[in-house]
Amino acid sequence: MVAPSHASETEAKGRGQQVSTFSPIVELRQYTLHPHRRDAFIDLFDREFVESQEALGIKVIGQFRDLDEPTRFVWLRGFADMASRTAALTAFYDGPLWKSLRDSANASIIDNDNVLLLRPAHPQAGFVLTQGARPAAGIQGNGNGMVIATVYHVDAAKETEFIDFFDAKVAPELVKAGVTILAELVSEHAVNTFGRLPVREGEHVFVWFSRFPNLAAYERFKTALSQSPQWRETIGAELTSRIREPQALKLSPTARSLLHD
Repeated sequence: MVAPSHASETEAKGRGQQVSTFSPIVELRQYTLHPHRRDAFIDLFDREFVESQEALGIKVIGQFRDLDEPTRFVWLRGFADMASRTAALTAFYDGPLWKSLRDSANASIIDNDNVLLLRPAHPQAGFVLTQGARPAAGIQGNGNGMVIATVYHVDAAKETEFIDFFDAKVAPELVKAGVTILAELVSEHAVNTFGRLPVREGEHVFVWFSRFPNLAAYERFKTALSQSPQWRETIGAELTSRIREPQALKLSPTARSLLHD
């Protein structure tokens, strides 16, 4: 499970949960796979590429089927900092496990270059992950619920201003409409020092994550938000003026995803 991002680590421990703090660097990775290969790729990924990466200091935050795109696999992984990212990725992709399985993995992939390099919008805005929640290797199928990743493209000169606007005006309306905000991330503009894996450079995005028990609950949230007078009359219009067309990724967790409902 994932504790709400606005709950402190102390509060989570007080509820009897063991938590780890958010990753200061996060990759949002979207892979396009060959038709009818997604389930086989997920089986391989969940069996072989979770613990093997985490043993090197990488946090595999979540892995998902995109509900709108049957050939898309989406996953999130985190790092302590950019230097740790370089060291961990070098160790993994130069290591024996990846070398033995890369042909099998790459045979399913058409494109893996759609990657956003992100960081928490502020210190309290990252994922807070409870420990011991990942099912054991070998489990297949879907995890519980669904996760929505909403991507806003923002003005490069107004990133900080947009974060303040979102927290002060947008987030309260979202919460009133019934959403739990899991994390708020923005573009990390550091140089990608692991060139073998490209990222989308020059992007200026704000990405917020939420969770729902099912698609119907997500649709009810959108309806409730659209019916809010405050949203209709002021905040929604102001948000639209500040961003390009938003993208909402509807994500179904895999059986072993740490991020789920």
